[in-house]
Amino acid sequence: MVTVKPFTAVHPRWDCARQVAAPPYDVVSRDEAARLAAANPLSFLRVEKSEIDLPAEVPSDDDAVFARGRENLDRLLREGILVRDGAPHFYLYRQTMGGHSQTGLVAVLSTREYESGKIRRHEFTREDKERERTRHVDRLNAQTGPVFVTYRNREDVRDALRQVCSGSPMADFTADDGVGHTVWTVKDPAVEASIRQAFTAVDALYIADGHHRAAAAAAVARARREADPDSPNEDAPWNFFLAVLFSHDEIRIMDYNRAVKDLNGMDEETFLREVSRSFRVTPGVPEKKPGRTGDFGMYLRGRWYGLTYLAGSEDPRDPVASLDVSILQDRLLGPVLGIGDPRTDVRIDFIGGIRGPGELERLVDSGGCAVAFTLFPTSLDQMMAVADTGRVMPPKSTWFEPKLRSGLFVHFLD
Repeated sequence: MVTVKPFTAVHPRWDCARQVAAPPYDVVSRDEAARLAAANPLSFLRVEKSEIDLPAEVPSDDDAVFARGRENLDRLLREGILVRDGAPHFYLYRQTMGGHSQTGLVAVLSTREYESGKIRRHEFTREDKERERTRHVDRLNAQTGPVFVTYRNREDVRDALRQVCSGSPMADFTADDGVGHTVWTVKDPAVEASIRQAFTAVDALYIADGHHRAAAAAAVARARREADPDSPNEDAPWNFFLAVLFSHDEIRIMDYNRAVKDLNGMDEETFLREVSRSFRVTPGVPEKKPGRTGDFGMYLRGRWYGLTYLAGSEDPRDPVASLDVSILQDRLLGPVLGIGDPRTDVRIDFIGGIRGPGELERLVDSGGCAVAFTLFPTSLDQMMAVADTGRVMPPKSTWFEPKLRSGLFVHFLD
């Protein structure tokens, strides 16, 4: 079983939730965040990405950034824009994007269970980004954005959540990007109990998005335990982290595509010959996105190509080696284009599927990149299979949409 707890949330006054709620800090650049917040003093980007309120030369990991984030958080509380609930609750958070809808349980999860592997991860974190987020959480004494978590569907969980959604929401708004956001508070003790009971049968949870947030929460908890080892602190708020939990059959993974700045010293003819050693290359295809696993799209010199992998020595039972992102890396990006470590190589860019093939065409046509690739999306089953083995996927394997808004829920650590 996993521990799923209600918590005493700090949230926007619901009549101004639309103005407060903001994209997560890690999907917008500093310039984009500054533009989004320019005409909105209530934007939670001033808390999550507070460097936008400082001179451009101040780096995002400067002490002044965390001090300004705490100052902006305190201001929103002082002005009554953010309010603290009087008691612990679960919440439901529904997002609607086009014809897609997903409803998650907002709760706090155990950092101990994260460390023990009950809450499973599928990617490595970057040490510098984890350290920066840890300082943010510690300095603000709050988790200001949720971790996106999934679990294998259970009808008893779905039934418990459905009871809440039949009532009137606390907030219901559409953001500027067209995504709808709806929030309910679970106030009925019987429904809360049924939610708790349903999750006792869940063996594992999976981090879909927000690995740095989860790692930072665990790092803060370890530091505070070590600072006071004799205190009975297992129920302390800092031993838990803010999350939204979605059934795996409700959430959607989009493709996560790649663009490379040069052809590794080759001309176009040589490059295509090298690619054909591992892939069947079909020029002039009308489809820009692959329709099945093992197929890829490639954009080169104003032309789309279809690539079909010619099966190699990979064990199809290996949940990592059989991923399309692994095949592209191991058979093309690495040996042909010289991208040894995609986490650190400055020659490769990653483009979320939400931006479409047109963004890949723009990158190549502008001369910023030489070649770009579209991939078939990784599935939730593939992601969970990797996490179940204790292994990780290649970087930038999954892109989830819609993104969870920051600012709708804050978990203070005191």
